[in-house]
Amino acid sequence: MKIVCIGGGPAGLYFGLLMKQRNPAHDITVVERNRPYDTFGWGVVFSDATMDNMRAWDRETADQIQEAFNHWDDIELLFKGRRIRSGGHGFVGIGRKKLLNILQARCEQLGVNLVFDCDVQSDLDFPDADLVIASDGINSNIRTRYADTFKPDIVTRPNRFIWLGTHRLYDAFTFDFQKTEHGWFQAHIYKFDDTTTTFIVECPEHVFLAHGLDKADQEASIAFCEKLFADTLEGAKLMTNARHLRGSAWLNFQRVVCEQWWLKNQHNSHVVLMGDAVHTAHFAIGSGTKLAIEDAIELTRQFELLGDDPSHITDVLTAYQEARRIETLKIQNAAWNAMAWFEVCGERYCDQLEPEQFMYSMLTRSQRISHENLRLRDKAWLDGYEHWFAQDNPALPATPPMFTPYSVRSVTLKNRVVVSPMAQYSAVDGIAGDYHLVHLGARAMGGAAMVFAEMICTSPDARITPGCPGLWNDAQADAWQRIVAWAHANSDAKMAAQIGHAGAKGSTRRAWDGIDQPLSDDDTEANWPLLSASPQQYVPGVSQTSRAMTRADMDRVKADFVAATQRAARAGFDWLELHCAHGYLLSSFISPLTNHRDDDYGGSLDNRLRYPLEVFAAVRAAWPDHLPMSVRISAHDWVQGGITPDDAVLIAKAFKAAGADLIDCSSGQVSKQEKPVFGRMFQTPFADQVRQEAGIATIAVGAISEADHVNSIIAAGRADLCAVARPHLANPAWTLTEAARIGYPALAWPKQYLSAKRQIEANFERAATQALK
Repeated sequence: MKIVCIGGGPAGLYFGLLMKQRNPAHDITVVERNRPYDTFGWGVVFSDATMDNMRAWDRETADQIQEAFNHWDDIELLFKGRRIRSGGHGFVGIGRKKLLNILQARCEQLGVNLVFDCDVQSDLDFPDADLVIASDGINSNIRTRYADTFKPDIVTRPNRFIWLGTHRLYDAFTFDFQKTEHGWFQAHIYKFDDTTTTFIVECPEHVFLAHGLDKADQEASIAFCEKLFADTLEGAKLMTNARHLRGSAWLNFQRVVCEQWWLKNQHNSHVVLMGDAVHTAHFAIGSGTKLAIEDAIELTRQFELLGDDPSHITDVLTAYQEARRIETLKIQNAAWNAMAWFEVCGERYCDQLEPEQFMYSMLTRSQRISHENLRLRDKAWLDGYEHWFAQDNPALPATPPMFTPYSVRSVTLKNRVVVSPMAQYSAVDGIAGDYHLVHLGARAMGGAAMVFAEMICTSPDARITPGCPGLWNDAQADAWQRIVAWAHANSDAKMAAQIGHAGAKGSTRRAWDGIDQPLSDDDTEANWPLLSASPQQYVPGVSQTSRAMTRADMDRVKADFVAATQRAARAGFDWLELHCAHGYLLSSFISPLTNHRDDDYGGSLDNRLRYPLEVFAAVRAAWPDHLPMSVRISAHDWVQGGITPDDAVLIAKAFKAAGADLIDCSSGQVSKQEKPVFGRMFQTPFADQVRQEAGIATIAVGAISEADHVNSIIAAGRADLCAVARPHLANPAWTLTEAARIGYPALAWPKQYLSAKRQIEANFERAATQALK
């Protein structure tokens, strides 16, 4: 094959040498715009896994790189006058110039043709090539030329950064945070050879502009950074090797994701993107070079598997794209999380968190490092942090964050786990019966600190289905009193009521008979009229059309909420939550997707919040002052033009001002047009943002399924409580089970079940021991 690699970065060079090594008959040329053995940039970071991969494919190159590596295990934080260090993180760094020089020399040794000082603008310059590797970087000319085919999604991020170096040497991957009169700067610092350290300075755009750095040249920018980070530089100077860039050399990171990775050009040559041309990963986790190297390995692997004759190229590139797409998205998602953390840390974490918790938050920023992973990396540090978080006796075993108590008003929860409200559709005439006693009672005995009943409806026309429970009459209140009293008598769990009105999502069948479908002629009840902020059909063409509420409707529904609240108090519930999420009645006022009113209750967010806040104020006044009250909101509608997480902060501030104690941060279910992005703990960022920016405690919900998730969320300060739903459906004793799984024996079990406690703990201990063998 005749192969041309446009761009002499890690991707093009490494692919060239791998293919030449495997088949010397290939005619391979790497074309680079810079001069021979010249490059820009400072150090790059690898993982041990990438090095193992390189060693398997070309040991000679890997050994040379290994010899040039600087290895360190520690991460050090300099923050608010404190120096905190954690070990076991295993980074390796190498100068970008040294890395490329090794790869260039290896290419020459194998017979790869290197062409320097040649700025290629088009793949069509090589009409006789069978395969063109477009490894021409983040500003790829080839990708731009065929943008309609490659369909790149390019997002320019808001933070500014400048990539510098220094001869001051550091023995840890160091993060230094400095506050100025205009905001926070952070430096990412790591040594990459015996004499030089990478020193990346980053800040938000508004801080950059406030300091006039947009008007500063490189010398002025360097002088500014030297003064700002004088303590850590200890007199050392900062250096730039970006003199080729005009202006200040402060850049914005660009996230690149391409839908298609390859094509055939008009010369019938195959053209494939590689490295930064097809995907970028933010320097916050240092994976750009890793991605480029592993692209080269995977493409080589596919040629080995499918054949390296030109007739196989189409099949090879198809398989290559499929194999790499998922892995690169995983890395990019982790990099996105880490990048986003650094972008908001000045607004969200630097002022709010103590140094200990800030360090934990920073270490877990990508969500790839969890609580137990930190324990594997540095048990002593994590034990110390757990003691700090729990404020317990350092001489005793540390308490995992999920098992620390939490107090609000007069209520103290024994731990941070809550059984989330989960609709059961099993009430008769709105009365919670024996089923609810067994269902909720079992979960009250299962170790969670608090158990929510499913949404309790405030009137017959507030129900989702005929099987939904209510609190619109005394018989229903008596039924709830029986259940709450049983739970209090047989467990130490608190019991919570969530009250709500279905609005336009009401009068539907039970979930197992057709979720969101209107009642049919076979149902025991006829459909009832629906109310909402504005006329709507939740499922277009299927659902009933609701009518807009009048002032009289608002007064009646508010009175129903108050009456239900009074009955909830009489039933003995410890906690009350107002349901303002998921497209139900109060949610329909908040979201612009469902509120099209032109009166005082429509239009601006302040107006759309007016009625939900009226209801909240009335309910808060009716609910005992010594008992907590939370509000569940949809923090993201997942629809263009709907509620955003930034709106959620404003919504939370409004409810906080009205007297709410916590915000339960869910999302979606407002519109069938939604396009949520699912994943583990996928809604936790909403709870995190609301907690830090609105200054109110939060409950995190959504795909929280392990003790490790709960510990990570609580320890990082991303939420104060975690509501766990489906795992509690599968296992009422989920909290007890997870305590045993992570080796925490101090959680009390019901006395009737004590004989099982030691057995399950021993089983988990045995399994953990076996896993280490």
